Amino acid sequence: MPDAEIRDGRSAREAVFCASGVTKVYEMGEVRVHALRGVDLDLFAGEFVVLLGPSGSGKSTLLNILGGLDVPSGGNVRYRGMELTKATERELTEYRRRHVGFVFQFYNLIPSLTAVENVSVVTDIANSPMRPADALAIVDLSDRRDHFPAQLSGGEQQRVAIARAIAKNPAVLLCDEPTGALDSATGIVVLEALERINRELGTATAVITHNADIARMADRVVHLRSGRVARVTCNETKQSPRDLRW
Repeated sequence: MPDAEIRDGRSAREAVFCASGVTKVYEMGEVRVHALRGVDLDLFAGEFVVLLGPSGSGKSTLLNILGGLDVPSGGNVRYRGMELTKATERELTEYRRRHVGFVFQFYNLIPSLTAVENVSVVTDIANSPMRPADALAIVDLSDRRDHFPAQLSGGEQQRVAIARAIAKNPAVLLCDEPTGALDSATGIVVLEALERINRELGTATAVITHNADIARMADRVVHLRSGRVARVTCNETKQSPRDLRW
């Protein structure tokens, strides 16, 4: 029986990522910092996973490795049969362009471009992008498409960043503290956008957070501590972002 059929009692789904024994060591002069210490993790198509843990637990390092922004010191990472740990820099660049959408804590929008123009930046390099206006519609920003970042609230800017990430139709959406710079009410609006994308587009979504409340909206919660997976839990009943409070 395939592994995807037996993990946590879930029905068979395609494993988008398979990470095995992943380590990451940073050399800082004579100091060696062990950011990851043998992480095993699979991410499945259509799944919403929260990576939960305190600062320094290895969450961002793991996400950057999955997204092809960094390479591990040891172990293996496969994306749908592609061995990322053996990929060249050119291959990793193509991988990031074609398959992965990134959302970070800070929005990184281009100030001189409107919302729709910011989204268009990625559609120009993608193979089969959606229309920028359609991406903005998914995050409920059609009426703000011609506004510049300075004319948008923090939550609206983050939703533009999400629209930009999904406009290239990625198979995977990787989010690093997407609500970290937002208040609770605004953060919930952003989480609703992420939940809708996961549900309607089937995009495998991984969200980094130190906020345990956000974990209640996930299919699975991966708890990291000191560079290791401490435990993995499943939510039998996922909560709507509107029901979350922090």
